[in-house]
Amino acid sequence: MPDSTPALTLSLHPSIAEIPAADWDACAGDDNPFVSHAFLAALEASGSATSRTGWLPQHAALRDAAGELLACCPTYAKSHSQGEYVFDYGWADAFERAGGSYYPKLQVCAPFSPVPGPRLLVRPGAGIGPAALGQGLVQACGQLDLSSVHVTFCQEAEWAALGEAGWLQRLGTQFHWHNQGYASFDDFLGALASRKRKVIKRERRDAAASGYVLKTLRGHEITERHWKAFHRFYRSTTDKKWGRSAYLTPRFWPLMAEALGDRVVLMVAERDGEPVAGALNLLGREALYGRNWGSVVDAPFLHFELCYYRAIDFAIEHKLPRVEAGAQGEHKIQRGYLPSPTYSAHWIQHPGLRRAVDDFLARERPAMRREMAALAELSPFKRAGEAE
Repeated sequence: MPDSTPALTLSLHPSIAEIPAADWDACAGDDNPFVSHAFLAALEASGSATSRTGWLPQHAALRDAAGELLACCPTYAKSHSQGEYVFDYGWADAFERAGGSYYPKLQVCAPFSPVPGPRLLVRPGAGIGPAALGQGLVQACGQLDLSSVHVTFCQEAEWAALGEAGWLQRLGTQFHWHNQGYASFDDFLGALASRKRKVIKRERRDAAASGYVLKTLRGHEITERHWKAFHRFYRSTTDKKWGRSAYLTPRFWPLMAEALGDRVVLMVAERDGEPVAGALNLLGREALYGRNWGSVVDAPFLHFELCYYRAIDFAIEHKLPRVEAGAQGEHKIQRGYLPSPTYSAHWIQHPGLRRAVDDFLARERPAMRREMAALAELSPFKRAGEAE
């Protein structure tokens, strides 16, 4: 640990249950549900994030001399790079071909969740910054003879602090909707260029006319029947995209819902009382986070309605500053979701691989900024002085 904090001790825990929920959440705060003790515990208890799936929990806890938890982070020893959404397959392949062993590695993240938020969770008033926890992770990486540590979808301040400490910095992009104080969905539409506004109105009209009953459910309104159906939707999506077994097990959804309560928001379409499509969201203090989507029917614009438009409706009604709709998807831009940067930081032990990745990232970062600027030009919002 840093010379200024010699009494700090880092330990790694093979189960989130080893760290009291109150202590963990005192560090994590209540803004982002994906780093809450409840969410992470549901992943483990359901068999989703376990050694069987290549996600061996190694949760980091930084304590002072009295044993008080000052900082922690959701950490996993990974035997692959799946389920992370910040892609390092090329790095792993190059290192393996050169005779190195890229796996296992340490991954600090919310598993299967490309959701930006805090990763190096420091208790308020602890008197340390995120770099102290980062240094502990570097030491653990060396002692365990692992190739690297990766902190993905972290906050910009964490990214900057780790960069100053010598970590490699990576930029990505997602598409987020920002609430400009809209009073209604029509108020939001009024901010769009006329042609874009007409498209969204038509898509919502066609989705409403599909014959399905559309609902927004929250907390206790979501029943076991909904979760059984939603797992079918989830598997339909993962099978189509990747053609392999899904990580999240059927037990995860009800365990997560019981633990998080009203922070769970499900947009669902029903036919004859039976769910046929759904979009899962988790509610934070400042944002609604879109996470999983699936359907067993093919209906025009149902995906846009459940994933994007009803999320905007919810955010406006509850005065949330933004909606974060997950990874990828340039089609989100025309629906009011604009490019936003995402951040990750990487510590690589091997000097040669470190130099190669550093060179790659030095070229990738400005390219990513140029791409975000170009994507922003596709914004559907009216320009200043633009006529209807």
